[in-house]
Amino acid sequence: MTNQEVTDLLERAYGDEIETVMNYLTNSIVLDGVRAEEIKESLEADIDEELNHARMLGQRLKQLDERPPASAEFETNQDSLQPPADTTDVPAVIEGVLDAENDAIETYRALIDAARGADDPVTEDIAVTILTDEEAHRTEFRGFRKEYQTTVS
Repeated sequence: MTNQEVTDLLERAYGDEIETVMNYLTNSIVLDGVRAEEIKESLEADIDEELNHARMLGQRLKQLDERPPASAEFETNQDSLQPPADTTDVPAVIEGVLDAENDAIETYRALIDAARGADDPVTEDIAVTILTDEEAHRTEFRGFRKEYQTTVS
């Protein structure tokens, strides 16, 4: 692995975290209904965590003499996390969150491997820390999906 691979993955993860913040914020605002309240609260709480991830990644890029991507360089990837047309479609948001978390987990595992290969223990440590958070968040939303499927069935 090369330092360029590490930088590319850091930039991708940074953009993904920023996109996640935007989508979590929007979904936490637009979801309607009693069933949506717990999901909205969880998304609101996770916004700060995801923003902190972006800060960590951006700082690491700066430490590596790189610059975090700005809006002109921004590529979106989270199609399934877009707010649903039906603002009471809580399962669509849950599935979107799970898709985003699975993508994040895949990116952080790749970053860990790349950092290890590039002998970059600092980036590896950051990626392990964030991976832990993303896996916990995925577990929480898997629980929401199970609970929602049980009560709707």
